[in-house]
Order: sequence, then C-alpha cells, then structure tokens
Amino acid sequence: MTLALLILDDEPEVRDALERDLIDAAGILRIEIAADVDEAWEVIDEIHRDGDILAVALCDHRMPGTAGVEFLVEMMGDTRTEKTRKVLVTGQADLADTITAVNAADLDYYIAKPWTQKELHSVVSDCLTDFIDENDINPLPYMRLIDRVRAMTIIRDRGDLGS
Repeated sequence: MTLALLILDDEPEVRDALERDLIDAAGILRIEIAADVDEAWEVIDEIHRDGDILAVALCDHRMPGTAGVEFLVEMMGDTRTEKTRKVLVTGQADLADTITAVNAADLDYYIAKPWTQKELHSVVSDCLTDFIDENDINPLPYMRLIDRVRAMTIIRDRGDLGS
C-alpha cells in the first residue's frame, strides 16, 4: 500500500509546475495527475484498484465542466476519498466558493496562486502527517515528507509502528 497525491488542474503548465515543485516526493508518494474531474475519478478508481490510498488532493477551482469545489464536495460522499486531505489551489475562487469548500468539502487548506514551493511543501507535509496519524498508517516510509516531530510522537503514542 502506497499513499497517493492527486493534482487536478485543467492548465497543463500549472499541473507541470505543481508536479515539478513536488518532485522530492516522487518515489515516496504516488503522484497522479488529472486535467478534469472525470479523469480525476478515473485516477481514483486506478489508485483504489491498485490497493493504494489517496491521501492528498490538490485541486484547482475554475475548470471546464465540474468545478473543483464541487469535486471536493463529491469526494466527501465516496468512502475511498472521504478521509483524503483536500487542498484548494486557485486564484479564482470567490468567497462563496471558499465557504462551500470549507463547510461542505471539509477543506484542509487553501493555497492562492501563485504559490511558493516552500508553502506547497509545508501544506503537503501537514496534510500527510494528519492523514497518517488519523488513519493509523506507519509514518516511517514517509519521514522525508512529514513533520518528523509529530511522526515520532505518533510512533511513541501508539507503542508500535501502526499498519
């Protein structure tokens, strides 16, 4: 079982930039890319079929067809993604969209475009650490990406290394 991260954005240059900024996570996390919501659900199906778990979703809001916030709300109704950490990465969500994301999609973070690599790494680290902690996952394979102090606390408090 490997934890996965989904990048959902309709703009190829944004997807490429997010993937490039997260290159250090490759080999530790399964990083998947989708250009629209239909493709994102196909990726989620594939992740699930492979026995992996979607831990973090980085999602743009303004896209053709289904908006990113709508997708994040849909994720709450799917047992495979209800616990996924949700991050809205956008420069175009208005206040009403953001409120919907927070209230109906249990949004974990909002990153405004343009982001910094340091900000992105910090958010992904926090999301992964929370996901690992709340789902009793062994933090050791992910130590390079997560909050090490919290990971050691997780290990100590559990008295073992989780599943």
